[in-house]
Amino acid sequence: MKSLRALPLLAAVAMTGALALVFFYAPLDAEQGFLQKIFYVHVPLAIVALCGFVAGALLAGMHLRTREQRWDVRSYVVIHISLIFAVATLITGSIWAKGSWGKWWVWDEPTLVSFLIVFLLYATYQPLRFAIEDRERQARYASVFAITAGAFVPMNFIAVRLSSSYVHPRVLGSTSNLPGSMALTFVVSLIAIGLLYVTLCRLELSAKHTRARLRALRARAELDAGAILDGGAPARRTLEAPRPARGSLAAPAGRGSA
Repeated sequence: MKSLRALPLLAAVAMTGALALVFFYAPLDAEQGFLQKIFYVHVPLAIVALCGFVAGALLAGMHLRTREQRWDVRSYVVIHISLIFAVATLITGSIWAKGSWGKWWVWDEPTLVSFLIVFLLYATYQPLRFAIEDRERQARYASVFAITAGAFVPMNFIAVRLSSSYVHPRVLGSTSNLPGSMALTFVVSLIAIGLLYVTLCRLELSAKHTRARLRALRARAELDAGAILDGGAPARRTLEAPRPARGSLAAPAGRGSA
């Protein structure tokens, strides 16, 4: 509980520091001017989103290996938050493209198109998941999907990096020529976006855990009320709510992190 209270505060401090560096420390780009500052938001969002998709695959693999429902919930949450970050990546990227190239989208740019493909692939995750009514099969099939899609992410990244024709700037690797002030601002922004991502995942997991406990306690109260009305003794109460059924999307019995 203490970590859950401290994490949002840490993320807020990191985001504040990152924004201060972006607007007051990092120099203006010689060619793009002030517009280039969206780079410090757009690129970290993309990196964190892609890493989140891969993390979702790893957590899904843990679910298939152990059959423990908590891993399925964590995989679902990190993919859900990654999708939100991916939408933000596409929006900020389109704004940057409009200012730099005069177009909202460039279809012959491998980096843009490949990220869109990854996003559309994961956009089918929730519809496919909830199309299955049986929760055991739902969790199992969702895990298989997450692992398959997660394996596609690094393969897609490598293919794009090997592409010989591109206009999208490269910011990581040997082709990066960021000055020291820009590099520092980028690293701090990446850490801040990462902390924001972890915070959102933790909060969603905590909310699912709380809802699961409330549903379990409500069901227990209804059983006790029915037993009293029938003239019997109420069911024995316990301090801990029953664990959700294995494979369900209810929050795990123990609070976990993404």
